[in-house]
Amino acid sequence: MLCRYLCAAAILCLAANSAVAQDPTKVEPKHYRLQFENERVQVVSVHYGPHEKSEMHDHPGGVVVVVTGGHLRFTDQNGKVTEVYSKAGEARWFPPFKHKVENVGDEPYNAVYVGIKGKVTEVGTNPEQDSPVTAEELVKTLAEYAEAPAKR
Repeated sequence: MLCRYLCAAAILCLAANSAVAQDPTKVEPKHYRLQFENERVQVVSVHYGPHEKSEMHDHPGGVVVVVTGGHLRFTDQNGKVTEVYSKAGEARWFPPFKHKVENVGDEPYNAVYVGIKGKVTEVGTNPEQDSPVTAEELVKTLAEYAEAPAKR
């Protein structure tokens, strides 16, 4: 009987740990640092040194703004690998996703990820699509999102 209780407790602990462990600021504090958070957004500073790798984690849908460009390799939860070459100043929309990251380059990679909380629109949910966003489009989208509750 004691064995059953111990096994149940171990399973509950593992389940709770895996549910919490997906937040990149918790799983990968070396690579992701929380800068700001409220009920609408999570702003995270991203840093990968040359050839550094992450563990599996996920992000809400949002926009990444690249500070220093780089060559990254993303591996999703199904094992699919995508290589991305990003340029400084570039902004891209991403739907909610789960992945591991590797900086394949010889230089550090830095970015800011603005994750949008709540229901994220289905527009632009194709991760295969190379979809750079202009600064003007980013400002417009974030301004529209910020105004959305006032319109309801």
